[in-house]
Amino acid sequence: MTQNNFNVSDNGWKLVWNEEFDGPEIDLTRWDYDIDGHGWGNNELQYYTREPRNAYIEDSKLIIKAIKEEYEGSPYTSAKLVTRNKVDWLYGRFEIRAKLPYGQGIWPAFWMMSTDLQVHGDWPSAGEIDLMEMCGHEPNKVHGTLHMGNPHYYKGDCYVLENGIFADGFHTFTVDWTPTQIRWYIDGELYYKSSEWYTRESETAEKEPFPAPFNKPFYLMLNLAVGGNWPGYPDETTVFPQTLEVDYIRIYQPEDGVYGPAI
Repeated sequence: MTQNNFNVSDNGWKLVWNEEFDGPEIDLTRWDYDIDGHGWGNNELQYYTREPRNAYIEDSKLIIKAIKEEYEGSPYTSAKLVTRNKVDWLYGRFEIRAKLPYGQGIWPAFWMMSTDLQVHGDWPSAGEIDLMEMCGHEPNKVHGTLHMGNPHYYKGDCYVLENGIFADGFHTFTVDWTPTQIRWYIDGELYYKSSEWYTRESETAEKEPFPAPFNKPFYLMLNLAVGGNWPGYPDETTVFPQTLEVDYIRIYQPEDGVYGPAI
């Protein structure tokens, strides 16, 4: 539910949308579910449901829970929430405070996809902004990435905690998406930025003038996958259930619409 207690971020931008998860249930005027269990192109093992046991509100937090159980032919269930066809954004500061799961084959993600696939075509040409991804076998490391191009091209970096793992407590994951630069932060610490979407490595890609494809509205997705080509698959060390806890989401934009120069 929207609140007005958080008006300005530390860069002076104004709050334009927030989700504090302070209602009794997930607000379906703001969120929808992706439902399916066919691997999502990554050979994932979970079936995404809309069952309350997989996604619910508890103590003003969104809980997405991955459970080891047979469901519609899949060995695990989980959930994927999206703002598609509800709300989207062009540029801004995207701030998510969350506590991550852990374990071999566990794959939480906060990411954004293009609303209008008529402009640049389908993925990957339409672009993807990964605010945060983590492979559960490296529970102290998260990744921020851009996907684009045809053929597919990506670029990004990772952040490693000096002590502990991301399941020990809540951390704030932030991305500043501006017309000229995209920046990734953990707990306010900048760990990656990009002011160009293509490098020499991608000269074979089908390219459009900068800043395409990241110059059109994107919607937000939160999910907890189990298994896949990148994180690998659960083994005897993986503990279930695993939970992704989201405390809040806050999105800021400059009140005057001016983002200023890249920094």
